[in-house]
Amino acid sequence: MGTTTIKELTTEAEWKDAFPVMKQLRTHLDEATYISLVNEAQQKDDYKMLALFDGGEIVAVTGFMPMITLYNGRFIWVCDLVTDESHRSKNHGEKLLSQVHQWAADNGYGLVSLSSGLQRLDAHRFYEQKMDYDKTSYVFVKKLE
Repeated sequence: MGTTTIKELTTEAEWKDAFPVMKQLRTHLDEATYISLVNEAQQKDDYKMLALFDGGEIVAVTGFMPMITLYNGRFIWVCDLVTDESHRSKNHGEKLLSQVHQWAADNGYGLVSLSSGLQRLDAHRFYEQKMDYDKTSYVFVKKLE
C-alpha cells in the first residue's frame, strides 16, 4: 500500500477519473449522466466529492452535501461512499468518512447522516461497528411515472 491522500474533486476531468470507482456503487449510471448529475448537484446543492488516492490512483470516493431538515436541523448528508472492490478492507472508507466528519465539524454541522441499501450488510456493519453510526430509520422510495 502506497501513500494515501484525500482531495476534493472539483472539475469535470477529476469527476471522470473517479467514475470507474463510483460506477461500482452507482451501477445504473453511464458516464455522461453521472457527469451531468454531479455538475447539477454541485451548482444547486453544494455537493462535494472527495477521492482517496493510494499511490496516485483513486481507490475510494465519497459525495456529500449540507442539508437542512426539520428532523435533523443542519446536517451533512453522505450521498455516496464507495471503495474500489480490489482495495477494500484497507481503511479507505474510514479515512474518507472521517474526512467528511471533519469537514462537517469545521463548517458548523453537528450531524452526519446517510442511507445504505438493504442488501449491503457489510456496509451496515462498517457504519455501525467501525464508524459508530446509529440505525434510526428506513428510507422509502416511490418511483413516479
